[in-house]
Amino acid sequence: MCTYLTSTEKVAGTGLGAQGWFAIEEAVVYFDHPQEALVEHALCIDFRAGSRADPSERVAVELDAGSARRLAESILATLAHDEVKALGVD
Repeated sequence: MCTYLTSTEKVAGTGLGAQGWFAIEEAVVYFDHPQEALVEHALCIDFRAGSRADPSERVAVELDAGSARRLAESILATLAHDEVKALGVD
């Protein structure tokens, strides 16, 4: 069953592609059948240079649900750490 759950977020960062580093402006997150991951459904994230950028300027990730949850928890825990908070970043 396809979920069609998709969200697009503006982000600021960089990604490494076949042609080298490029600016990332969008992250598209969806839960659906993966293209390559050997699972029935995956949390998929496409980090893109922007909606009008060359389609090759993207980094795609497909994670099983458990891995996606552990990654999300790890990201939030890292950002909540006192040493990170002391830097005054949001």
